[in-house]
Amino acid sequence: MLTELEIKNVAIIEHVNIEFGGGFNVMTGETGAGKSILIDSLNMALGGRTPRDLIRSGAEYAFAQAVFEVGGAAAEKLGELEVEPEDGMVILSRRLSASGKSVCRVNGRIIPLSVAREIGELLLTIHGQLDNQALLVPSKHRGFVDEFAGNAAEREAYAKAFCEYSDLVDKYEELSRAETDKERRAELLRFHIDEIGAAALKPGEEEELNLRFEFLENSEKIMSGVYEAYSELYGDESMSSAYDMLSGAARSLEDAADYVPKLKGYYETINSALADIDDVTRELKSYIDHAEFEPGEIDAVQERLALISDLKRKFGCADVKEIIAYGERCAEELEKIENLDEELSALGREIEAARRRTEEAAERLTETRRAAGVELSKRIMGELSELDMSKVVFAAEIRPADFTINGGDDIEFLISTNPGESLKPLSKIASGGEMSRIMLAIKSVLSKGDIVDTLIFDEIDTGVSGRAAQRISEKICKISREKQVLCITHLAQIASMGDRHYLIEKSSSDSETTARVRLLSESERRDELSRIIGGVSVTDITRRAAAEMLAQAESLKLGAGINTSI
Repeated sequence: MLTELEIKNVAIIEHVNIEFGGGFNVMTGETGAGKSILIDSLNMALGGRTPRDLIRSGAEYAFAQAVFEVGGAAAEKLGELEVEPEDGMVILSRRLSASGKSVCRVNGRIIPLSVAREIGELLLTIHGQLDNQALLVPSKHRGFVDEFAGNAAEREAYAKAFCEYSDLVDKYEELSRAETDKERRAELLRFHIDEIGAAALKPGEEEELNLRFEFLENSEKIMSGVYEAYSELYGDESMSSAYDMLSGAARSLEDAADYVPKLKGYYETINSALADIDDVTRELKSYIDHAEFEPGEIDAVQERLALISDLKRKFGCADVKEIIAYGERCAEELEKIENLDEELSALGREIEAARRRTEEAAERLTETRRAAGVELSKRIMGELSELDMSKVVFAAEIRPADFTINGGDDIEFLISTNPGESLKPLSKIASGGEMSRIMLAIKSVLSKGDIVDTLIFDEIDTGVSGRAAQRISEKICKISREKQVLCITHLAQIASMGDRHYLIEKSSSDSETTARVRLLSESERRDELSRIIGGVSVTDITRRAAAEMLAQAESLKLGAGINTSI
């Protein structure tokens, strides 16, 4: 249960620290006093969506911290989230800075907001006026039935089967569209394959052609240079060559080298150079003798390069290797198209099998909903009888529908408020006060099997007064004997049944407005009930009425066997 809530710099609250007890905790206050801020702060601590404008004006941050006493099934579920209660306590906090940065912690450890929300769902449930409105939307009714049925495994199995079936259908439709224009596509692919095949491309060919083109374009200059080099190195009878001069130098040093070691080294160096020149001149001669190129070869190379360039541009490829790879992909796609009829046939068989699995899973899910719908309706009518609606007939109608991710059912709550009237949708019959009681009945039934220990009712008494308000107060009090209840209310009947009564009040000065929350003493509680009963003025008459209401509440608790020692 929630034992403590600390709030700093949230809207008009500068700093409050509220300690809660078990049982029925009631909170009242004037309109605009800040009651909704308590709910906003709890949502903030539990990882809910929190706008930055909730930060108190002039403050650098907002802070909310909720302390819970945890045990039993909730503690086990928290363990699955790697949250271990410390001395049976779990502390959730969140700090939201004006810059938008948000830091959420559990027992001092930073956690993502999504994890905080998961933790919060195990600890606390908030029921507000919007829940009443949800009863007017038939699509929301399925969730109530499923929650009561506890059919998470069946829903998961169905959703898996439905998604597999849907994926196969999507794939079939995509292939069917391909079937429509497969001949046109196949013809295009064959053309591309033939064009690339006719080109007979080889990896690295473009680089080789570019080198050859560069040679052919400069062949005259290249061969001229080779001839000149050869002549300079080896020469002919009409001129002295480098080889001749080095040979003469070697002969001149040959005798002297026998007497002077240093000259011997020079002699050997010249001989080595002669050997190198001899090798080079032979290579140059071979190059001259074997250099072959036809006069029209440069045109052929240019044409080949132009073909490669056209193919690259046409198919959006960077080089010959990519063109070859594209051709291979075209061949693979063509093979698939040529085998499309066979693939569609096989896929059709898969779809039929997936459809049967989906139908079977849907039927299992529907069975859980039918059984739950009957039992839920029976229990809700039992709760409604305690809320002064004993003549009401309530039913969860389950109708076949097209398969969706949620199953093959449409579920809608029907009601008959008067004997002899046929069942009709809630939205067409129920009044605001009846909606409040119906929602309370549903929540009362669902909470009995829920591991959540704390329930918050946020002004669910809208549109209720008189006897109906009294019945609601008794029902909430009864719930509070099994769960901790925090109830924000404007009704004296509900406030009088509380075990603890907190007043939310605000005060203003010329420069600021602040709100505070305090636990009321018995005399203060009588005064607050007097205010609720009498409106603006508190008189002796309204005080007596408040005292009688409190005494009657205690008597009702005892008469109904409701434990008052919380």
